[in-house]
Amino acid sequence: MQIHDLIGVGFGPSNIALAIALDEKRQKGHFVDALFIEKQPGFVWHRNMLLDNAHMQISFLKDLATLRNPSSRFTFLNYLHEKQRLQDFINLKTFFPSRHEFNDYLGWAAAQFEDRCAYGEAVFEVVPEMKGNEVSLLRVRSRDANGAVRERLARNLVVSVGGVANIPARFQPLLDDGRVFHSSTYLEAIARHPGADRIAIVGAGQSAAEIFMDLQSHPTKPQVDLIMRARSIKPSDDSPFVNEIFNTDFTDFVFNRSVNERAELLEEFWHTNYAAPDLELIQQIFNVFYRQRVAGSTRHSFLRRHEVSAVRAAQDGIHLSLHDLNTGARHDKAYDAVVLATGYARDAHRTLLAPLASYLGDFSVDRDYRVQGTPALRPGIFLQGACETSHGLSDTLLSVTAIRSDEIGQALLNATPRHTAQAPQAPAAERPAHAAPVV
Repeated sequence: MQIHDLIGVGFGPSNIALAIALDEKRQKGHFVDALFIEKQPGFVWHRNMLLDNAHMQISFLKDLATLRNPSSRFTFLNYLHEKQRLQDFINLKTFFPSRHEFNDYLGWAAAQFEDRCAYGEAVFEVVPEMKGNEVSLLRVRSRDANGAVRERLARNLVVSVGGVANIPARFQPLLDDGRVFHSSTYLEAIARHPGADRIAIVGAGQSAAEIFMDLQSHPTKPQVDLIMRARSIKPSDDSPFVNEIFNTDFTDFVFNRSVNERAELLEEFWHTNYAAPDLELIQQIFNVFYRQRVAGSTRHSFLRRHEVSAVRAAQDGIHLSLHDLNTGARHDKAYDAVVLATGYARDAHRTLLAPLASYLGDFSVDRDYRVQGTPALRPGIFLQGACETSHGLSDTLLSVTAIRSDEIGQALLNATPRHTAQAPQAPAAERPAHAAPVV
């Protein structure tokens, strides 16, 4: 069984950027044998939120490579050049491509590493491979769509699994009811309810705003209620000085602060990334409600300062008990579908790495995103997109992706130095889950 220098869990933007950084290091004579494992059958980025007219909130210059290496062949500009759209994009006069186009860019980059990615396999466990009292290697266990389990060995691991849908406690008993679903499954889920006349959206962020605009223009003309605890929809602050918190050098500033100072920074700038849609989108929503007032229509409702106090499933719909926090009034309303635009949790790595928990302490990481394990843990375990509390708000965004991938790549080279000439030529071997351990 081949022992990989690195196995990456997930093949979204973070690990694609890492694959690019490692490829560019290989061209300079430094080799890391890396394999990535992705649960989706092929690359797609937030497929259920690829809405018409949805655009990126981050400049295209914060792509997979530009901030690290503007001359890389994996920049968004080179993608446009190869697709013969560069001049037309320039004529758009925008820094913010459509989400559809950026998904195509990411897929274009991912396609150049298909020989280094095992698609259609979900990693469900990482277990220690012991040599004496030390963890010498990591055994990565994955399951394909047919239920077959595969095992691979790695000297290092990078976990880039993204966020997991955050479901408020009141809605969790209804997770098996198809009428209640998270925004991460929006397009697929709403297609199963073509006759839905009454739809609720719970949330106050970009996803909630985009879904509201998508539904209000739907040909079936459903009635849509936008429900949030906030008094108003607050725009994201993307002014120049505030945007400096997403600069790569700000990562050093955050990391070198005390725990309390980091928490204060996260609180101060929280609305730059959470519950804060683009101003243009907010203006579009305001215009929808204004036009309703002109027409004397009540098709859509903006239920601000409302809290969902109880949820009940019935034959005639999902009943939400709504508490008006301004007046104290309570009322019950039934919906054919409820969309939870309630954000994401970033702790899936803890479940995945549970068999290694005794070696990982509190999962704190060093500056290079490596979990600070016990001395008995020899392999390096790196986290991407799960270090917001230590590295800042940019950790879950594209802003630092190109630079972070280079930092992790260099840490991997330092841990497993090997010249390109030493690179193995044989393809990665696999073995059934029941085979004898390899040490």
